[in-house]
Amino acid sequence: AVASSPPRWEIGLYAAGALALLGIAAINLWKLWRSGSYPAPSPFPNYDYRYLEQKYGAACPDVRNKRGLAPGSQRAPGRSSSSRKSSLRAEDALESIQELGSLELMGRDLGLAHYGPLRKSISADSLNSISSIGNNFGQDFTVGQVEVSMEYDARAAALHVTLLQGKDLLEKEDARFESCFMRVSLLPAEQIVGISRIQRSAYSVAFDERFSVPLDPAALEENSLRFSVFGVDEDERSVSTGVAELKLSDLDLAARPFSAWLYLQDTNKAVDTVGEILLSLSYLPTAERLTVVVVKAKNLVWSNGKVTADPFVKVYLLQDGRKISKKKTAVKRGDINPVFNEAMIFSVPAIVLQ
Repeated sequence: AVASSPPRWEIGLYAAGALALLGIAAINLWKLWRSGSYPAPSPFPNYDYRYLEQKYGAACPDVRNKRGLAPGSQRAPGRSSSSRKSSLRAEDALESIQELGSLELMGRDLGLAHYGPLRKSISADSLNSISSIGNNFGQDFTVGQVEVSMEYDARAAALHVTLLQGKDLLEKEDARFESCFMRVSLLPAEQIVGISRIQRSAYSVAFDERFSVPLDPAALEENSLRFSVFGVDEDERSVSTGVAELKLSDLDLAARPFSAWLYLQDTNKAVDTVGEILLSLSYLPTAERLTVVVVKAKNLVWSNGKVTADPFVKVYLLQDGRKISKKKTAVKRGDINPVFNEAMIFSVPAIVLQ
């Protein structure tokens, strides 16, 4: 047998194909380099700084460069790829953990020493795993949201409550109501603090109404506020459709004002209490890290008639309703009053903290 060389045109065809593939790879690498995502990653894992810049404007480049990673810059020598992680893990560098201070000191500052040593929680497998909670996060039992702010005037011994705005205060499928209003009450005496003006639109409401009620400082530890939304039907009858309650003792109004969006529970869909959970939140501006400490739970009630169960806690970090990160505690076997005392650490840019 005689071995013959392939014709030159065939060799040229293979060479041209190889050059074309190399050219395509080079173009894609160049595009990645120009986009700023290679070789320098976004300083905040799971947050695309280009999305942040589009959403929040010119302030975002300051966030992007906070850790000294400008577009196209080389990664610092010795810096591990852990900067891409959504939060600290056990194998993270020691300096990354020390950036927050030791967990022992944190537990001491939070008054958690009697619960035992504070530990780091583990990251859950996937944001889309079967065991993950649904995207509604309990919204089957809620009807709309209302933004409120509160402050306590110690000199006048008065509590000031402001209804800022609301959205989706009535079910869109419920055509009984032509308008709505909100009522603020002080519990347990059910003293009416204020009633808002009637709003014709229940889906995007600007209240901007302020109410005040005399209140002794001691009453801040005993009273609660109830925010109720009422639908008004064609016969001008008012029907309670949603409610939210806040314990004033949880807000520390004597030290600082309070402002938040509240979910209004649907009064037509009762939710049985299944227990309580004690949490602690803190934010370290210098490292831009959010820490959630899951301290303990108590009086847990098992569902579906179970006699015993193995509780654990999952914490989701969301932005604009989208899951950013997820962590979970250890499992406590058959304990209705479990003590977790675990810290969950998330990287969160200051610009999106609110």
